Amino acid sequence: MAHPKWATPSRQTQLVSIFLRSRGFCVFGHPHCAIPEHYYEVYIEGLIADWQADDRQQDTADWQEERKRLHSLAERHYPIRGQFSSIAKDIFFSQQPLFYLLGYGISGLTYKPFARVRLASSFVNLYVDLGDTLQSVSKNKRRKAIRYGKALPMEKQREVELVCRLAVKHYLHN
Repeated sequence: MAHPKWATPSRQTQLVSIFLRSRGFCVFGHPHCAIPEHYYEVYIEGLIADWQADDRQQDTADWQEERKRLHSLAERHYPIRGQFSSIAKDIFFSQQPLFYLLGYGISGLTYKPFARVRLASSFVNLYVDLGDTLQSVSKNKRRKAIRYGKALPMEKQREVELVCRLAVKHYLHN
């Protein structure tokens, strides 16, 4: 059985010490104490509530410190303030991929596979004819890639990316 979080060994020792000193009666040593808050059971309930509040505060402080450390990494995020500066634009666009591969399909006219590609920083979609690129991939793997978006074998994935990259460069330079 797991102990509550507040029940650390030092706190448990403190509770035992209070009990032995008070013998379960008034923790302040009054012989015939009429104040209910002075009795051991009521007193330790308040003490435990204080410990739980301290633990919550410590957890919050730890979380804030961790959050501060995570967000204070030496990475620069662009734009620093306001609109993109020309340098920030250059850095941002140089780090962008040329395109995003959205998925595969089969052309209803040619019955050949194609890839749907979105150009980076644009809403333009290109449909790139893959030709015989997927010819050596099994029919089952092709279907799973097209229907469910499953990954192709690595060498075929590289071939598809190369074909798409060439098509995107051709589109951008014409």
